[in-house]
Amino acid sequence: MKLSKKFTALALALTVGTSAFAIDGTEIMTKVFDRQKPDFSKAAVQLTLAKNGKVEETRNVGEYGRCKNNLSDVVMIFLSPASVKDTRFLQKENDGKDDDKWIYLPSLKSTRRVAASDGSKSFVGTDFSYDDMSTREVADDTHELIKESEDKGNFKDLYVVKSTPKDPKSSQYQYRISYITKDAWIPTYIELYDKKGKLMKVNEIKRIDKMPGANGRVYNVPMENVMTNVQTGHSSTIKMVNVELDKPLSDRYFTTDFLSSGK
Repeated sequence: MKLSKKFTALALALTVGTSAFAIDGTEIMTKVFDRQKPDFSKAAVQLTLAKNGKVEETRNVGEYGRCKNNLSDVVMIFLSPASVKDTRFLQKENDGKDDDKWIYLPSLKSTRRVAASDGSKSFVGTDFSYDDMSTREVADDTHELIKESEDKGNFKDLYVVKSTPKDPKSSQYQYRISYITKDAWIPTYIELYDKKGKLMKVNEIKRIDKMPGANGRVYNVPMENVMTNVQTGHSSTIKMVNVELDKPLSDRYFTTDFLSSGK
């Protein structure tokens, strides 16, 4: 009888222990998608292009962000060098469908919508594609939890999730593998595999800072993000030089009129 009680107690302990840590890939990616974002953000950004570690060009960019009804909008204004100066980009997140994107090209003095068919194209000559700039809907992919704990890059004890498009035509990648922090729910390392199943690109966050917003909330902010095309040896590094959070911004920034005029 004593043995039976011990067995029952052990079985219960194991069950409780397992359920305390049980989470699946879809739950993890939902937490990533729903993590708290600032209502507004303003940042000075340094964008560096390099080939096999040798710097080719450094760009200075202004970035404005807004999160309204849990949907994020972002504007990027290229300030230098002259080859990209006054290029402006606007992305507006939609609920349940592809984001809307527009780009103003000063050489053409016109704003054009970025078509969904252009999603795999390079974003202003960087290693990020237009689709890389967006966050995919959780429901667009199947998500498999591969490991509950793995160290990668500058971060430890990460969830590892494999995400595969339900519709292969909806993504330029066959699948992606994300390494995700358990406290901030941020993918700090993402492996992107091409249609042949070969590793194509790696998107790595090098540093995350805790930053207070003007409203008193504290956010986890990725401060350095490197996208590397492992097939070509080319990389694009985004560094946040100065960040302001939750200081209200005019709605005017997030319009195509602002793209065209810059004011």
